[in-house]
Amino acid sequence: MYCLPSNFWGGKNTPNAWHPKFISTFLPISMRQISKLASASIQVPTFTTQSKVMSFFTDKVVAITGGTDGIGKALIAQLIPQGAKIATCGRNHDKLYDLQMEYAQFMLHTMASDVSSEQDCQHFIQSTIDTFGGIDILINNAGVSMRALFQNTDAQVIRRVMDVNFFGAVYCTQFALPSLLERKGMIVGISSIAGYRGLPGRSGYSASKFALQGWLESLRTELMGSGVHVMWVCPGFTASNIRNAALNSQGEAQGESPLDEGKLMSADACAIHILRAIEKKKRTLVLTMTGKRAIFLNRFFPSLADKLTHKFFFKKGELVK
Repeated sequence: MYCLPSNFWGGKNTPNAWHPKFISTFLPISMRQISKLASASIQVPTFTTQSKVMSFFTDKVVAITGGTDGIGKALIAQLIPQGAKIATCGRNHDKLYDLQMEYAQFMLHTMASDVSSEQDCQHFIQSTIDTFGGIDILINNAGVSMRALFQNTDAQVIRRVMDVNFFGAVYCTQFALPSLLERKGMIVGISSIAGYRGLPGRSGYSASKFALQGWLESLRTELMGSGVHVMWVCPGFTASNIRNAALNSQGEAQGESPLDEGKLMSADACAIHILRAIEKKKRTLVLTMTGKRAIFLNRFFPSLADKLTHKFFFKKGELVK
């Protein structure tokens, strides 16, 4: 894990973390990265006075799951200049290391965690509280998709999707809730249009997002009057790695996207909309006109929505998207 010790921020604007003892103890790196370091001339950075934008997020502790790719990484890029204290987790050690080095001058805490593991979630949340003193905003962003017809899909694939997309949010929220109640914070779930409209080839993904939204709605009602705000965000198709990493019928990564990523909303644009909605404490946020149209049609013209959805995803009886 990548966990900053209490004496990380050294005197005279120089981080103690750059001491060789810290690197060898707290930042386990891959052989590829060791090779990079050996072949490059490294200068010890110093912390300079950065002009940060005073905003709603200034000095707030924001915990984001799945921050090494896509929307999660874009959220970090938007929050850093606003002076937020950020904690994030992911499964890829190399990506976490790169993220830590990219924002070495800022208050960023990272940890290698798999949100489908209750123990990993507990460690991530507790280490965030130990590092920053509490949590103001929890963004349950980590997720995995799938693309396979149900009749061909191993049940373990659906279980894996549910474990990450639904139980990952449940675990992190449960461990963070005492701190969020104390600070009157906010819980955010990154859902999907698939949480309103079941999508063919994504039966497990749709199930996980329906479950996530139902659970968040229950939680929102339970916490009324507590000062904790609960909201969920439903992006449409967003340009990210989630489709490349989507599981096939056997639980293996697809490795390619069936959509034209260049025509989709960027992760950066999506992150900007999400942060504006958090600041305004909206109940829900639905992005893209296609997403809003799909929800409208599914609510008022469900039979038509079935036909249009089938037409979009199938061609000559074959799942093409």
